[in-house]
Amino acid sequence: MPGCASPPAMKVLITGGAGFLGQRLARTLLAKGSLGGQPIAQLVLVDRVAAEASDPRVTAIAGDIGDVAVMRDAVAGADAIFHLAAIVSGQAEEDFDLGMRVNLDALRLLLDLAREGGRRPRFVQTSSVAVYGGALPAMVTDDTPLRPSSSYGMQKAVGELLVGDYTRRGYVDGRILRLPTISVRPGKPNRAASSFASGLIREPLNGEATVCPVSLDTPLWLLSPRGAIDAIVAGAALSGDALGSQRAINLPGVSVRVGEMIAALEQVGGTQAVARITHAPDPAIEAIVCSWPAAWDTSRAARLGFRGDPDFLSIVRAYAEDELGAAK
Repeated sequence: MPGCASPPAMKVLITGGAGFLGQRLARTLLAKGSLGGQPIAQLVLVDRVAAEASDPRVTAIAGDIGDVAVMRDAVAGADAIFHLAAIVSGQAEEDFDLGMRVNLDALRLLLDLAREGGRRPRFVQTSSVAVYGGALPAMVTDDTPLRPSSSYGMQKAVGELLVGDYTRRGYVDGRILRLPTISVRPGKPNRAASSFASGLIREPLNGEATVCPVSLDTPLWLLSPRGAIDAIVAGAALSGDALGSQRAINLPGVSVRVGEMIAALEQVGGTQAVARITHAPDPAIEAIVCSWPAAWDTSRAARLGFRGDPDFLSIVRAYAEDELGAAK
């Protein structure tokens, strides 16, 4: 019957598809089976190592996201692109050339390949609190000027401008999601300056020692892995009309001081967990982390339907449920 045709099936691409957020996003999309009302026929996961590909809808590609030969086939025909791959903050600060190659050059390649196809795919770019820095106002908004204090923050800020301009010109339908620091990340510590925000909880709950490199008064703006995936999917599903010309969104988070994080750890893991923390200030990490906003105005995100975590204790409990199991 006229008007009853099914919506066309989609090809979806995730860069960083074998990573922490990439794998969770892939599982969520496969479970939903659709994005914005359109069924997902193919999910392409690109990373340096092959991602899990047990679902027949998944195509896993092991390769460099800066390699045009790898990315041309991956991008071809994509209706939605989630760009999660990045060199993290501490590593980007240590290795300027690597950060530029992955965080900027590969993004430009991805945008140009999306432009070549002429499909104007939805393009979700994950950004960061690190785009801010310097003397911040009492309340940071979506429109607060970007003055990053690290190479990583600069690369993310330039990436926002690129996605915004490719959107303005009609090459992609971009949406830029500024993520708070994600905590609690499972697995091992990485080279992000904010890695301790997960290590303070993860290692003690796993019976391992950890180091706190910042003052107990250090404020952080945090979002759980569950909240991050919910936000990324919601951001992709939003219409371009709802976003208007301002495509960057400060996502909801929880403002918490490091001492309060440790207090939440004690509620879940007891005094024995707290005893596994050693305090050893690292001025380099403190300088980077303290340049980031400890909170920001998320009223626009709320109007667009984004929701954050209620408090940090709920984040710790979610980690225990998801990663440690009920027994622990």
